[in-house]
Amino acid sequence: MAIDERKGYMYFSFTNVLVKTDLQGNLVGSVKGFTGHLGDLDFNAEDGRVYGSLEYKEQESFYIAIFDVDRVTRPGMDAQTSDVVSTVYLKEVVADYTADMNGDGVFDGNVADTPDHRYGCSGIDGVAFGPEFGKKGGPRRLTVAYGVYANTGRQDNDHQVLLQYDIRQWKRYERPLTESAPHKSGPDRVTGKYFAYTGNTRYGVQNLEYDEHTGDWMLAVYQGSKPQFPNYPFFIVDGRARPRTGDVAGQPQPERGKLLTLAKGGLQDPASGVRGWQFNGEYGLISLGRGLFYAAEAGKVTEDGVSKNTGTARLWRWTGQSPTPFEQVR
Repeated sequence: MAIDERKGYMYFSFTNVLVKTDLQGNLVGSVKGFTGHLGDLDFNAEDGRVYGSLEYKEQESFYIAIFDVDRVTRPGMDAQTSDVVSTVYLKEVVADYTADMNGDGVFDGNVADTPDHRYGCSGIDGVAFGPEFGKKGGPRRLTVAYGVYANTGRQDNDHQVLLQYDIRQWKRYERPLTESAPHKSGPDRVTGKYFAYTGNTRYGVQNLEYDEHTGDWMLAVYQGSKPQFPNYPFFIVDGRARPRTGDVAGQPQPERGKLLTLAKGGLQDPASGVRGWQFNGEYGLISLGRGLFYAAEAGKVTEDGVSKNTGTARLWRWTGQSPTPFEQVR
């Protein structure tokens, strides 16, 4: 989910369609026609557009999709012909996704049960705007979180990997979405690459959000299944803690990287040292400021014999209590 409070609109991603509603949930417009996976969204107040993760795993192409949401005025607009979507290619993600980690000369493709895919990278999902890690202010950066395959048989996939980009010059990279001929226009390098040690999760960070109220980053995930980890569904990165350079644990070759610190509070697993919380924000999470949040609940309805997906945004208030740091308002 994403929200433009000033204009009074919300935006929902349903895997292959973007839906625009007013704040009462009434449909305003939608963008369809994606054959790839449209994931997490965030609204950029600086340019008034919505940014989302977009995956084409079979084409080995990963993009940030940028929606000119002022032009989304009716249901059923086409992503490739309506001129409301532009895309930026993420070379760093492609390099990690396609990495031949066992050196056999063969990339094994979109499967989890393989040693390929650096860090277990399955693509991208969580996106959010916020400051550089460890800083309260400064230029807003676009932060993109890796999807990570669930694989209990390897040790190099226990981090959430987060890329930060300075997007102030990204206009030069933007291209229309053309699924039949995926483009490769994007920045050559990231502004920063960071690692948060949480234990392996199922497809990484589903929803990423920066919260001005606490100054922290919130990571909602599908729980992992490695028995040596607590497998929490929710993590918080301490936004005030400067990233420290250290060993990226579990890699087949020794590697140093910028390590993030999980925030104090919540639950802590004594064996792994991992901290986390009990809260389900994996279907959608928005920080409204002032300690208020929307979290999404997924559901289904049947209309005329057809099963359809629904989403409901519930209002929550931050309490910081353990094990669940929010209380429901309505």
